[in-house]
Amino acid sequence: MTIPTEPRRSRQLPGLGLAVLLALSLGTGCASTPQGPTQEEIDLAEQERDYRRAQAHYKMGIQYMRDGNPALAIRELQTAIQYDPDDSWSHLSVAEAYRMRGRPRMAQDSLERALALKPDFQQARLNLSALLIQMGKYEESMVHSDRLLDEPTFPVPWKALTNKGYAQMKLGRVVEARETFILAIEYDPAYWQAHLNLGILEAEMGNSREALKRFEQVLAVRPGVLAESEVNYRMGEIYAALGNQARAMDHLVASATTLPNGPWGKRSEDYLKRLK
Repeated sequence: MTIPTEPRRSRQLPGLGLAVLLALSLGTGCASTPQGPTQEEIDLAEQERDYRRAQAHYKMGIQYMRDGNPALAIRELQTAIQYDPDDSWSHLSVAEAYRMRGRPRMAQDSLERALALKPDFQQARLNLSALLIQMGKYEESMVHSDRLLDEPTFPVPWKALTNKGYAQMKLGRVVEARETFILAIEYDPAYWQAHLNLGILEAEMGNSREALKRFEQVLAVRPGVLAESEVNYRMGEIYAALGNQARAMDHLVASATTLPNGPWGKRSEDYLKRLK
């Protein structure tokens, strides 16, 4: 899952002109409304103000997430929801902030709320399928992946397939999982997450050479430091098991130096101590 980048949809509230907005903000009438604004115009002006406040807090929340501060992001996004409770993108975004904060149940609630507001919200459904995997709810995750795969307008079926394949793998349905990952790669040969998960599956099944091949394909696309650290660790493990200590150490050192304070970097440091 990634930080949402989709902007909130701008919307035009009906029947509210600039002259009325100015009159309401100044507390005076204007030429087009000589007897002052009507109650409907007052209500529309308040809706417009709430919408603009929601936009401002939403943008701040997204920026806090990009800065790696999910706690402040949650505060801003919840304020945006207070001003505009029916905005599905705000619920999607606060779900990601909750996930980053380590609150998966609250993230699930927010994603389900986004889908209740907009049942065809494909990004929310994709995020929910991934979140449910993190929560160990593999069968539930596949329900959402399959629903996405049944939608002809879903633009990235390889992502749903990769989620489904991982859930199948964790459920021990290895043959199905391999087929699902391969199908995802056929859709998008450069989708490194599918290669990574297929490599993990092959390694767990003892197919070391095939696993190494998949991990090399992940490194070839430079997916980012976290993924590169993980892949190098996994390759180091395999080479160590194959008795190639030199290659194992090369990959473990690469993992540790790529992200020394990350989980895979620390595991690599520990493994290197055992090899030396």
